[in-house]
Amino acid sequence: MAEPQFHWQPQPEAQALVREVVDHLLSRCPRAAELARRMRQETATRFIDWIDSIEVPASDDWEYRLGKVGFACRELVGSTRVLVHEGGVFPSFAVSDTTVHRVFIKVESVADFMAAWMISNDHVIEGEPFAAVRRAPVFHGDGADLWAIERHGSRSIVVPPSQPQRSLQMVRHYESLRRREREWPNDDQGFARVRLLVDAAIADLGPDMTCDIFFAAEREYWARRNRAARIQKGRQDALGLGWANHDHHTFRSSRQHFRKLVALFERLGMKPRERFYAGAEAGWGAQVLEQPACGIVVFADVDLSPEEVAGDFAHEPLPERHELGTVGLWCGLHGESILQAGMHHLECQFDHEALCDQLQAAGVSTMSPFTDLPYLRQAFSEGERWKVSDARINRLLQAGQITPTQANQFRMTGAIGSHLENLERNDGYKGFNQQGVSDIIARTDPRREAPQAELLGA
Repeated sequence: MAEPQFHWQPQPEAQALVREVVDHLLSRCPRAAELARRMRQETATRFIDWIDSIEVPASDDWEYRLGKVGFACRELVGSTRVLVHEGGVFPSFAVSDTTVHRVFIKVESVADFMAAWMISNDHVIEGEPFAAVRRAPVFHGDGADLWAIERHGSRSIVVPPSQPQRSLQMVRHYESLRRREREWPNDDQGFARVRLLVDAAIADLGPDMTCDIFFAAEREYWARRNRAARIQKGRQDALGLGWANHDHHTFRSSRQHFRKLVALFERLGMKPRERFYAGAEAGWGAQVLEQPACGIVVFADVDLSPEEVAGDFAHEPLPERHELGTVGLWCGLHGESILQAGMHHLECQFDHEALCDQLQAAGVSTMSPFTDLPYLRQAFSEGERWKVSDARINRLLQAGQITPTQANQFRMTGAIGSHLENLERNDGYKGFNQQGVSDIIARTDPRREAPQAELLGA
């Protein structure tokens, strides 16, 4: 079970207040309404899921109303009070002396959004390129405006002063993370190298901004190896949005390196959240981590024995063992997620049914949902099949961790490598469905795939 302090629940009352502001904006700002329509029709996403923050008038008693449904003050900026809801996935609210409702949508690049929508230079962008916070007014309405906001490791509502040297350092470190070597004579060398790059970036930028650019580089590497990702990213880029609707990033690790993987994430400022114990039959577990300043969430998967599930497996040594579970076999076939293989999947927030239909029209099927609840729906895209190297197959075969029949199958057909995950959250639900996650892990085990003769219809 998830730990008690992470017992997430739907928050319909809080969602209703967010919906009230959204309805107000869309009814008074025609271009925002056009954006919302195109988001659904062209990217299978919902406008409400792109909202980063909302500014509302103090004169309308918003602070009292927000407090009643679980929002609490996080910071005071001058006369503006910033309220957040830590029990769910919601935008923050800034209660100020404004007379205009302002809704800020999150994008990967404000400049990209403005270029996609041909918004003129008369709309001044606040903040220099690559600043921790950058924003711009994009669509004006009758008492309700839409802004675009770009963040790099900051939850602040304050746009920082120009720091040209820091911006240049960010670009340089981002390039080094994007270009880093992933194939090494042994994995220990690979881990040492990525830690060196991360530590160098932290020394110049701090952990928050480093975390932001690190996962941007990971998403890019993953998308190069996943057709569904490239199709969907192109659709979202056409509207200037990028991957700003990411929900969580899933990495797989061998038992040998799991502690090092978690330690790397913690260096990036990530904090452990709930742990998943799938049990003896599933043979795996996961540590969820969250970076509070970035809003980055990680699902870190590893094979576990029944006696290990009650311990702090993210920080205690996991001795090597002969038998491989689903996660260990995936790493044996493809490599560590943090190195050669890249992420197993990226999960983003979508309109679930719309994405299934739109990807199908683009030639990408969706597996049956492994979670289908009123407040949470999840499904994988059809897996991307990767070629498996002879060296990896032979290593597993010689260790007795796969059979000769399985080895031949992997040589002929490869093995499933990665997915795009289709997620729909409702009522701000922040958690995950453990039983459903356990089911999809089992269903994607390479050993359960049909032999080649069956795949060919024989």
